[in-house]
Amino acid sequence: MSHRPVDKEQLKEALSRVDRKLVVLSGKGGVGKSTVAVNLAVGLALKGKNTGLLDTDLHGPSVPKMLGLEGFVMSGDGKHLNPALKYDGRLRVMSIQFMLRNADDSIIWRGPLKHSVISQFIGLTVWGDLDYLIIDSPPGTGDEPLSVAQTAKPDGAVIVTTPQEVATADVRKSMDFCRKIDLPIIGIIENMSGFRCPHCGETTDIFGAGGARRMADDLGVPLLGSIPIDPRFVSLSDKGEVLMHPEQAGESYSAMVRIIDKIL
Repeated sequence: MSHRPVDKEQLKEALSRVDRKLVVLSGKGGVGKSTVAVNLAVGLALKGKNTGLLDTDLHGPSVPKMLGLEGFVMSGDGKHLNPALKYDGRLRVMSIQFMLRNADDSIIWRGPLKHSVISQFIGLTVWGDLDYLIIDSPPGTGDEPLSVAQTAKPDGAVIVTTPQEVATADVRKSMDFCRKIDLPIIGIIENMSGFRCPHCGETTDIFGAGGARRMADDLGVPLLGSIPIDPRFVSLSDKGEVLMHPEQAGESYSAMVRIIDKIL
């Protein structure tokens, strides 16, 4: 890969083959944004949609782990980058992790280089004809989400938060970011929305309750759904088996399916 961004014509050609581009954002780390992005992309692919998943979290890429793709090595000829394929090619995945020799290698880059690499991932990856391109962006409103917005020109943003006020306060900044750059907000997803005990059935609101609903009402955007805490869902994600075992994933699986149906 070079240190120069992809030219506008290459980007235009690549993006012309994508029907809908959605970026998953959060102003707060640790809210499960990548888990939501991966499950959204997998769910769309399992519904028969040709889906691309671009991991633009350059400093902490977790998408390959959640999809069981840690061993994939990216190939290309300088003008094309070949993504990892899942589910008979219905899901195409690109991540900086595919370029690293060691899973523990760190990325120490400044803004201009980040912008160049993100533009190359978007414009040079062999995405083919896609119904959806899901872009997982790192937390905050810095270089990476701004490069995604300027380069991919997403059709909308999906905002992920957890219920507590410390999270929603930061997430509001992501929503302000979207408004300042004229990026439509599709809606909010509340992750870690209560823990239902598998033994007694009682629900405990570990991170509080209703934060996303209050924020959605205050800002006039849809609440797409709430995903409860479920250790089985977490375990499946860590093993790269997201949404593959609905009988094991419990209510978290059902909540994710309902959210996908709203986005379709």
